Amino acid sequence: MKKIAVIGAGTMGNGIAHVFAQSGFTVSLIDISQNSLDKAIATITKNLDRLLAKDRITEEVRNNTLTNITTYTEMAEGVKNVELVVEAATENIDLKLKIFKQLDELTAENVILASNTSSISITQIGAATNRPEKVIGMHFMNPVPIMKLVEIIRGYATTDEVTQTIMEMSKTLGKTPVEVNDYPGFIANRILMPMINEAIYSLYESVAGVEEIDTVMKLGMAHPMGPLQLADFIGLDVCLSILKVLHDGFGNPKYAPCPLLVNMVTAGKLGVKSREGFYSWGHGTKDLIVSDNFKK
Repeated sequence: MKKIAVIGAGTMGNGIAHVFAQSGFTVSLIDISQNSLDKAIATITKNLDRLLAKDRITEEVRNNTLTNITTYTEMAEGVKNVELVVEAATENIDLKLKIFKQLDELTAENVILASNTSSISITQIGAATNRPEKVIGMHFMNPVPIMKLVEIIRGYATTDEVTQTIMEMSKTLGKTPVEVNDYPGFIANRILMPMINEAIYSLYESVAGVEEIDTVMKLGMAHPMGPLQLADFIGLDVCLSILKVLHDGFGNPKYAPCPLLVNMVTAGKLGVKSREGFYSWGHGTKDLIVSDNFKK
C-alpha cells in the first residue's frame, strides 16, 4: 500500500498528509477549497523547514515529502487508484456520511476507507457504504507530525484483516497505534472531554480562575498544558460537539456540557481559531493572557 488520499486540508488533514508523505507514501490531498489547499502546503512546508533547522530531517527528506503530495479540488480525480482514503473533514455527521457515500462509489471495492473522526460512530459511517467491513477509524492526535498516538477504531463490521493492516501501517508512520472498539468518544475523548467539562464547571461555579485551574493540572498532575488552554487549542465548538455525542450516546447526565461552554460557543468564543476563548490569543501563544471575560 503506497498510494493514499486525504480528504480535507485543515489542521488535521494537512498533518496527516505530511506524515504519510514523509514516510514515503504518494499522497493526494483533497479539498473543495483551493485556498485551503494552498494554506495546507504552506503549513507543511513551514513545519518541514522547522524540522530541517533542528536537524531532525535532511533536505532530501524535506524535498521528497513535498514532492509526494499532489493537491486536488475534485474528489473523483484525487482518489483514482488509491489504496487507502483517510477522511479528515469537519466533525459533522451529515458531511461525513455524504463523503463516505461518494468514496464508496468512486473507489475500487478493495480500498480501505478510514475516518479521522474524534467521536462519530465508525459503525454508522460504515453503514453509509457497501463495504462496512473495510471502514475503520484512524484518530490522529494534534499536532499530527509530533504526537505519537493513533486510536484505531473498529466498527461493528470492521474485519480483523483491515484492522491489522491499519495497525501495521500506523507503525510505518512512526506512530503508536492503540486498538479500541466503537463506542461514543472512543477512549481519548471519553476520558478527556469530561475532564475539560469539569474544569469549565469549576470556573463556572467560581471555584477557581482560569490560570489557577490550569496551574493545578500542570503542576499537580504533570499535564503539559491545563485543560482550559487545551480546550482553546482543540476548539470550544469541537469540545461541545464531542460532549453532545457522549451525552446523546450514553444518555448519562454526567456528560452534559457546562452552560458556560454552550454560551461561549454561541457567542463565537471558540479558542485559538477565533483568537479568544478562556485565553486571549491575539498576542500569540507565548504571550497568552486570560480573556477579559474571566479576569477577576
